Amino acid sequence: MTDLIEERSRSKRLKDMTHETHDRLDKAIVAQRPFENLERYARFLAVQYGFHRDIDALYDDPALDALLPDLSGRRRFSQIVQDLKDVGGEAPLIVTSPRFTHGEIDLPTAMGWLYVAEGSHLGAAFLLKWSAALGLNETHGARHLAASPEGRARHWREFTAALDSIDLTPVEEARVIEGGKAAFVRVHGLVRDVFGDV
Repeated sequence: MTDLIEERSRSKRLKDMTHETHDRLDKAIVAQRPFENLERYARFLAVQYGFHRDIDALYDDPALDALLPDLSGRRRFSQIVQDLKDVGGEAPLIVTSPRFTHGEIDLPTAMGWLYVAEGSHLGAAFLLKWSAALGLNETHGARHLAASPEGRARHWREFTAALDSIDLTPVEEARVIEGGKAAFVRVHGLVRDVFGDV
């Protein structure tokens, strides 16, 4: 049984080890009815803004760029900023510094955070459909939910294949998992901050 667990890919282990935290977050977001109206959607965008502000520096990191395909093309922070403007929302006041800053990036931890960011993009197809009921689309208000030109599934497979191929020590592997968990916890905290206690 241990051998079978060890043979699972890094991305599969990440999915398994963050499942409970991910599930709690999904339920918390759904409970806030973010696609009920534009005001609630703007709050959802504020959550996205906070998370992607935290990780924006990762997309400029040369070491990560050498390991993960089209890293800069996966960046969504500027799209979220424009989406907020489209719906009349404002960038939230965040008193804490971004989670990652240039030159101070622990690569394994960053991989866990990027796994969460990329996974959310894979699942954004449903969110894009729901945003259409608010009159939003890939060019107005829901830019950050748009699929990549090659399609969501291929974009995700390319990312996870690269993630799975990186050689790491057992200690570094643990930091990847902790990074993924921390990313989900961070988003949950942003949901509480923006929508109230959940």
